[in-house]
Amino acid sequence: MSNDPVDQTIFAILASTSRQRSSAGLLIDSIRSFGGGLSRCPIWLFETNPQRTSCSSGEGAGVRVLPLTVPEIVKHYWFASKVYACAQAEEMAGAEVRSLIWLSSDCLIIKPPILFDLGSSFDVAVRPVHIRNIGLLATEPLDGYWKKVYEIAGVNDVEAAVESFVDSQHIRAYFNSHALAVNPSKRLFRQWFECFRALVCDLEFQSSYCQDDLHQIFLHQAILSALITTTTDSARTCTLPPDYSYPYNLHGSIPLDRRASALNDSVCITYEDRSLDPGVVDDISIHEPLRSWLSARTCQIQLDG
Repeated sequence: MSNDPVDQTIFAILASTSRQRSSAGLLIDSIRSFGGGLSRCPIWLFETNPQRTSCSSGEGAGVRVLPLTVPEIVKHYWFASKVYACAQAEEMAGAEVRSLIWLSSDCLIIKPPILFDLGSSFDVAVRPVHIRNIGLLATEPLDGYWKKVYEIAGVNDVEAAVESFVDSQHIRAYFNSHALAVNPSKRLFRQWFECFRALVCDLEFQSSYCQDDLHQIFLHQAILSALITTTTDSARTCTLPPDYSYPYNLHGSIPLDRRASALNDSVCITYEDRSLDPGVVDDISIHEPLRSWLSARTCQIQLDG
């Protein structure tokens, strides 16, 4: 087996709308521009509504555009396409792939994301959640929602805990899913989809503990967290540092001692619907060469839009 991470690593991204396709194009360009040793890795762009990609990198530059047909039984549900895309990417990954890197389209690579290269040391690389949200305090008893999530993962409860990055809550293990890497041979993403489908189709669960929007929106993330905690040895789980998946979308809420002073300080950010146009951004510094790079690309996106 080759030791070159380019031969062992694949990036996977999902785009379902024209806006997400534009964001995916920016993300792909950032991987190619700032990805360092991972900049030449194959990129799989899954599209639920396929059309000519807006990615300036194009399919001829190691980017495969893959139509994604989400099973009817779950396609109506929050983030079903994301969970299914991850499972499909994992199924497609060959035996030589050690790192399958999932990035939401609203992420941006700013420095070489070397910790996404799992090599032989880790099976998962992931960040704790940014805010507690539906997470349970480590000292709280289980509620019906998390009891069912753990049940589908095959356990009664978990002892592992993390600290949410923005609001500093000590909670049962609960991980962010904007940007993470898995070893596809461990079948984590395929288990994720199977458990997700089971709970989406559990009408009693959906009409009781999962009837509100918040618990539905983050069901995919709760299930993934439970599976990471229960199926992966903690010694083989890399807890990524705060400069991975730095939540620029929550920048104003981050305590000053944790807040980045410049976008350039991060390896990977998530920005959701916030502008990255240096001419608009006024709450964080953007230094060269990132500033000029973003100016050119956000201007082009505005023209294309």
